[in-house]
Amino acid sequence: MYGIKQKKEKEMKNQRRIKKKDPEFYRKFLALLIPMIVQNLMNALVSASDALMVGMLDQNSLSAVSLATQISFVLNLFYAAITIGTTVMAAQYWGKKDKVSVEKIMALAFRLALLISAIFFLACFFAPQFLMRIFTGEEELVRLGSRYLKIAGWSYLFSGISQVYLCIMKNTGRTARSTVYGTSATVLNLILNAVFIYGLFGVPKMAVAGAAVATLLARIVEFVLCILENWRTDAVKIRLDFLTSSSEILGKDFACYTTPILANELAWGCGFTMFSVILGHMGSDAVAANSIANITKNILLCVAFGISGGTGILIGNELGSGNTEKAKEYGDRLCHLALATGIISGLILLAVSPVIVRSCTTLSDTAKSYLQSMLLICAYYLTGKTMNATVVGGIFCAGGDTKFGMICDTITMWIIVVPLGALAAFVFHAPVMVVYFLLNLDEMIKLPAVYRHYKKYQWVNNITREDTEQ
Repeated sequence: MYGIKQKKEKEMKNQRRIKKKDPEFYRKFLALLIPMIVQNLMNALVSASDALMVGMLDQNSLSAVSLATQISFVLNLFYAAITIGTTVMAAQYWGKKDKVSVEKIMALAFRLALLISAIFFLACFFAPQFLMRIFTGEEELVRLGSRYLKIAGWSYLFSGISQVYLCIMKNTGRTARSTVYGTSATVLNLILNAVFIYGLFGVPKMAVAGAAVATLLARIVEFVLCILENWRTDAVKIRLDFLTSSSEILGKDFACYTTPILANELAWGCGFTMFSVILGHMGSDAVAANSIANITKNILLCVAFGISGGTGILIGNELGSGNTEKAKEYGDRLCHLALATGIISGLILLAVSPVIVRSCTTLSDTAKSYLQSMLLICAYYLTGKTMNATVVGGIFCAGGDTKFGMICDTITMWIIVVPLGALAAFVFHAPVMVVYFLLNLDEMIKLPAVYRHYKKYQWVNNITREDTEQ
C-alpha cells in the first residue's frame, strides 16, 4: 500500500514538472503578451505625454488636461466593455474556427462603438464647459480644459472603429500587426505632441490645444491603417451586409455578455472618475499630484493589462476548442504570474518614486509632498489591480462569467470606497492623503471575494453555438 502511494505521488510530481515546462503555454502566451504590453505601454505614454508636455508649460495646464482627459477615460470604459465583450465571443468562435461568426460579432461591436463615439463627440463639441465643471470649479482649468475637449472630441469618431478592429486582429492571430498599427499611431502622437504644443518646425505654438490636435491626427492615421488592413486577403472582413442586418442569436449573446461588462466598467470607471472629482475639489495641488501618480501607475500597469488581455484570448481559445482542463491549468498558472507581476511592479514603484518626485520641477512644494505619499500608496494598489485585472477581466470573461465583476465593483466602489472618500473629504475635512488612501482601497478589498469565486470554476464554459445564421 505504501509503495503504491509513493508511486502515485511520484507520478503527480512528474506531471507537475511536465506542466511547468509546458512549452506550448509559454509560446502561445508570449506571442500574445509581448505585443499587448508594447501597445499598452505606448498608449500610456501618449496619455502621459499629453499631461507632461503640457505640464512643462505650467501647473494649471497640467491640471486642466488631466481633468479633461477624464472624459476620454470614461469613453474608454465603453470601448473596454465593447472590446472585452467582443473578445469573450470572438476568442471562443476563433478557437472553434468559425470565421463567419467572428465577422458578425465584429459588425455588432462596430455599431455599438459608433453610437457611443457619436454621443461623446457631441457632448465635447457642444458642452465642453459643462463637462469640465463636473471635475473642477476653477475657471482657468475649465477654460483650458474646454479648449482641449472641443478639438479632441473629433478623434472619438475614428477611435471607436479602430479599437474594435484592433481587438478583432488580436483575437484572430494578428496580434503583432495590431501592435504595429497601434504603436505607429502612438509614436506619431508623441511626435505631433511636441510639434503642436511647443510650436516646432514653424508650426504655431498651440499649448493645450496642440495636444488635442496631435491626438486627433494620430487617431485618423490609426483608422486609415485599419481600413487598409481590411483589404488583405487573410483578414477578417468588414461586411456591409453584417453591418446592416445581424444574427439575432449572436446579438442576444453579445448583449448578454457585454451588458454586465459595461455595467462593471462603468461602476469601476465612474467610481475611479469620482476620485478625480473629489480630489479636484481639494485644490490644484492635489489635482496635479494625482495626475502624475496616475500616469506613473498606468505605465506600470501596462504589463498587468497585457497579461489580462492575453489571458482572455488564450483561455477563450481553449474553452472554444473544448479543452476545459487545459483552460483550468492555464488559469492557475496565470494567477501565479499575475501575483508575481503585481508585487514586482509595486517594488519598482517604491524604488523610482524619489526620482519621479525630483523630476517634477513645475509642481509646487505642497504638490510634491502629496505626490511622494501618493506613490507609496500606489505601490500596494498595483498588486491588487494586477490580480483582479487578470482574474476578473481575463479569466472570468473568457468563459462568459461577466456578472461577478459587475456585482463586485458596484459594491466595492459605490457602497464602500466612494462614500468613504466623499465623507472624509467633504464632511470630516480630512487631509488630502487620508482621502487618497481611502480612495485606493478598492482593489485590495475585492481580492478575497475574487479568489473564492475563482476556485468555484464557474467560468469554465464553452459559450459557442452550432448555428449562428438566425
